[in-house]
Amino acid sequence: MHAPEPAGPGPAAPPPDGRPDGRSAHGRSPDDRPPDNRSPDDQPPAGPPSGGRLAALRPQLPSPLEEVADDRLAARGVRLLLKRDDLIHPALPGNKWRKLMPNLEPRAAGTAEGDGRPLLTFGGAYSNHLRATAAAGRLLGIGTLGVVRGAELADRPLNESLARAAADGMRLHFVTRAAYRRRTDPAFHAELRALFGDFQLIPEGGSNAAAVRGCAALGRELAGAAETAVVACGTGGTLAGLAAGLPAGARAIGIPVLRGGFLGADVERLQSAAFGGRCGDWRLADGFHFGGFARRTPELDAFAADFTARHGLAPEPVYVAKMLYAVVALAAEGAFPPGKAVAAVVTG
Repeated sequence: MHAPEPAGPGPAAPPPDGRPDGRSAHGRSPDDRPPDNRSPDDQPPAGPPSGGRLAALRPQLPSPLEEVADDRLAARGVRLLLKRDDLIHPALPGNKWRKLMPNLEPRAAGTAEGDGRPLLTFGGAYSNHLRATAAAGRLLGIGTLGVVRGAELADRPLNESLARAAADGMRLHFVTRAAYRRRTDPAFHAELRALFGDFQLIPEGGSNAAAVRGCAALGRELAGAAETAVVACGTGGTLAGLAAGLPAGARAIGIPVLRGGFLGADVERLQSAAFGGRCGDWRLADGFHFGGFARRTPELDAFAADFTARHGLAPEPVYVAKMLYAVVALAAEGAFPPGKAVAAVVTG
């Protein structure tokens, strides 16, 4: 019932593992599998506030909500709203502020416990989360370590995302794909501590219970504005919080941007960790990943170019373009009731 899977292979996948785990400031690797999100040491340090660096991360909240006239949805009697989470903070790409701040607030407030420890997190070379963590670390004066999938990429030129993370002071540590699959394993975390010393662990994508509770504010901000909210999904944390925060009678639809079919279980685990169980009305609409994480096709590129021409907003290609394509395709299928509004979350 969804739009047919676009033809074409998209960009070539990274080559197979080619060398042992190593550290470097170079490389790139798409990221295809979110974590289990249940690591016991991913919690922010506790302690009384003793200062303040919060001003550096002051957000624009609630994020703007903009109505755009799109004849494809209008033909179905549906209004399109863009929830501009990409405008929350100028230095943190997309909606990452909502996930990172609940984990970093004790550090940003200057807690005595944990000060001096770097942040360590995980991501592929196209990860907005790595960029955001690096930027937050720079603004707060906290060191950052990024474990990047793809050891064979260590000696290749940095792509734009990793170059920005490195420029913000993130130390990049490239590991094999086999090692990366251990990113939720406490034994692997112990190996990383043996290399780097102690750190505060933030999971891949920033998705943990604290982050999900932070994303619930997104749903509350949409109360009374739209009956349906649509969001792109990588690790599922934003969807988990969004759905929980929406008022009764509203629903959330998640658009997975990667293959695998595992995301539903991960969203339920995240909601259980944050709220004690599944909550809110949500579902996933598969079939819009265009080949996998960070993959693109001529059809998707043409859609993004057309959306830019129509509305003056160039959709970010990894997440937002796929989500907006899904919104238009789902509207054509009659997935949204006439006379109602749909809010497309521009996560950036």
